[in-house]
Amino acid sequence: MALLNPGQGVASRVFTKSLGSPALGTVAAVLAAVTDDGTEQTITTGFTQPPTPRVLTSSTAGTTTDIKAIQVTVNGLDEGGNVISEVMPIFTVNTATTVTGLKVFATITSFVIPAHDGVLATTSLGLGNTLGVGELLDKNTLIHGFFGGVLEGTKPTLLFNATALESNTVLFNSALDASEVIITYYETP
Repeated sequence: MALLNPGQGVASRVFTKSLGSPALGTVAAVLAAVTDDGTEQTITTGFTQPPTPRVLTSSTAGTTTDIKAIQVTVNGLDEGGNVISEVMPIFTVNTATTVTGLKVFATITSFVIPAHDGVLATTSLGLGNTLGVGELLDKNTLIHGFFGGVLEGTKPTLLFNATALESNTVLFNSALDASEVIITYYETP
């Protein structure tokens, strides 16, 4: 729907966009725990692709004294089919940890896990709760967020980037539960 602001003579467009019906993210939703083998491992198969483009998480588990302060790398595609890569935040040594990335992935093509301190550590790849907007935005133009058909009482958090599609994200205050998520935003020329 196009609107005209007569006071400024600037055209503005308001959009309503469904981001799907995402469920709450879990720590091994994309890739089950991979057991350390003492070497860097590059995983290229066995992924369950995100049903809705979103940020990813990575988690360590197993014998905590075998967990090393490493950073895993995720490679894949953004919502526009562009190749992206993200080095995830560092794990805490000797502690089972879940870290959350910042980039939105639509598809995962590989997951690189450096060696831990011992072979009883595991690393998995999961889904975060921050969703992709799927648009390049140059400012925070979010008007509303709807969760399960209900207007969110607290406006969702929108991060924007005019050049990197994977960095345009929205985080709702309600816990995702497979209810439809809708955002309303405006675009100016």
